[in-house]
Amino acid sequence: MAEPKKRLTSARSGARRSHLYKKNRDTTKCPKCHSFILPHHICQTCGFYKGKDILNLEAKSAAKEKRRKERQAEENEESK
Repeated sequence: MAEPKKRLTSARSGARRSHLYKKNRDTTKCPKCHSFILPHHICQTCGFYKGKDILNLEAKSAAKEKRRKERQAEENEESK
């Protein structure tokens, strides 16, 4: 098997590995809720993208709260 004639210098090894470092992800602030998001992505906090409500998170959370209250009311009626 082939063996190197000379030891690689640390500079040469470092130059080879120079692209292996972890890069910081560029984030921007959501214009509506000011949380950090990736560019060109929907905000996971408020569900907006380019000023449009894509995920309808506010409506979904209101519906979820309504269902939770209905379940609690049913449980209270059953326990009585």
